[in-house]
Amino acid sequence: MDEEVQMLYDITKEKMDNAISHLETELSRIRAGKANPHVLDGIKIDYYGSLTPIQQVSNISTPDARTIAIQPWEKNMIDVIERAIMAANIGLTPANNGEVIRINVPALTEERRVSLVKQVKHEGENAKVSIRNARRDANEELKTLQKDGLPEDAAKKAEVDVQKMTDEYSEKVDHDVDSKEKDILTI
Repeated sequence: MDEEVQMLYDITKEKMDNAISHLETELSRIRAGKANPHVLDGIKIDYYGSLTPIQQVSNISTPDARTIAIQPWEKNMIDVIERAIMAANIGLTPANNGEVIRINVPALTEERRVSLVKQVKHEGENAKVSIRNARRDANEELKTLQKDGLPEDAAKKAEVDVQKMTDEYSEKVDHDVDSKEKDILTI
């Protein structure tokens, strides 16, 4: 196989892998009614002048299915972490006892579940758009390679292979979205 075509496959696969990993990151942040420390991902605090993720200044655990416990390594960080969680607007209210910040995760209402499912489907659609964009870029590059001397049958075969890759990644998106949906709708 032509070296340029192989490189094109590798680049396309990498773009599609990135779309899937971004989807998985976004889905992990959507809470499904049980305590999940990932809902705190992306929340940063001002730690001595630099923005630092909460995970890097405290231990985060889930002592039970409805509670997230955050134990800062320095007591003076409790208020800062608490304010950051409130400001992040993730729909959870922290409470502290001077030692540990506890977040009680309420059971989801039916309305909230429906809203979360819509959010999950939206993230899935964004991932599929990224995958289709990677396919489009690959097909345009194949046309350029064909103009530069790639045989037509090799270009057609490569196009079919890129489509197969696109279908596989789209199925992976559907699987991830369905799995998260089940997770949200399970009471």
